[in-house]
Amino acid sequence: MEIVAAVFTEGFDLRQVAGPSTRIDLRGVYFSTVPPTPFPTTLEPHLVVLIRCPAGESGNGVLEVRFLRAGDGEQVARNVQPVQVDPGRFGYRLVKAELTFDEPGTIEAHCALDRGHVTVVPLTVLPVPT
Repeated sequence: MEIVAAVFTEGFDLRQVAGPSTRIDLRGVYFSTVPPTPFPTTLEPHLVVLIRCPAGESGNGVLEVRFLRAGDGEQVARNVQPVQVDPGRFGYRLVKAELTFDEPGTIEAHCALDRGHVTVVPLTVLPVPT
């Protein structure tokens, strides 16, 4: 299996179309944000990871997402969950984490299936406007 894409999003919906085929509608994809409260602040962003399973593979694996602070690489959160995708199809996983920011900065979500290739998705928290 492999990760096709991973993005932070405000929301998503699934819908069926002719085929049968499924559409994933992503809303509010973002890579930076302003916190809702002054620092220190805690965010719980939604990370959507899209996964492909080629025909002939088992379709079973483990998704690990490590949230690392950019710069020093400190791990601030981690999520591990089983993944099952039918061979020849696509699937998704929703990953949530509680991320604390003492000041503006960036945390990177390091996403990997079965400890393979790592897809990195940054999330930058900007200063609160004055």
